[in-house]
Amino acid sequence: MGKNKSKFQEYVEAIVVALLLALFIRGFIVQAFKIPSGSMIPTLLIGDHILVNKFIYGIRIPFTNKRIFAFKKPEREDVIVFVYPLDPSKDFIKRVIGVEGDTILIKGKKVYINGILYSDPHAHYLDDNLQNCTIKRKNFGPITVPKNSLFVMGDNRDRSYDGRYWNKFVTLDQVIGKAFIIYWSNGSPHHRAAWNLPMKILDAIIYNRWERIGNLIH
Repeated sequence: MGKNKSKFQEYVEAIVVALLLALFIRGFIVQAFKIPSGSMIPTLLIGDHILVNKFIYGIRIPFTNKRIFAFKKPEREDVIVFVYPLDPSKDFIKRVIGVEGDTILIKGKKVYINGILYSDPHAHYLDDNLQNCTIKRKNFGPITVPKNSLFVMGDNRDRSYDGRYWNKFVTLDQVIGKAFIIYWSNGSPHHRAAWNLPMKILDAIIYNRWERIGNLIH
């Protein structure tokens, strides 16, 4: 009986340790996210599952906005996940365009940073003649990014609801981490119920985008 109890205790301890380790990793090291919209096309597609490095910009102390052991600050062109400034219950993903002190001007869809035309290598635009473009903003600014803040935009410029529309900047305290890899990608058009496991598995096989798995996010 004592031996069985000891074995049971070992299992319980192993489960507790595994749970604590998982919580620690998710809270401080890496967190998984799924891309729900096309605002970052072509860099990220709807259905991409990504991992986000949470410690690169500093480990957040629980229940505070303070960070420790920061390796770096977010830089221009980083793809970041952050708390949406207008609704803290939502997480957004966008690309950093401007950092503290930068003056941003958008003219005819061209981005100028501190008066210099930005090459904008990741930007994707729809044809101006298309009628189904949901968001268009060819001109914006100039605005200057305040201290400890970021100006962000989606790569899919004509279909991204971002810093051009919020009248808000992303503060460093709102940054969750830097997106760095796609670990899974599924383009299924179906929204299966959780109980419909066989069809969910079938969708995962049929619609999986194998070529995207393991792609680094730049």
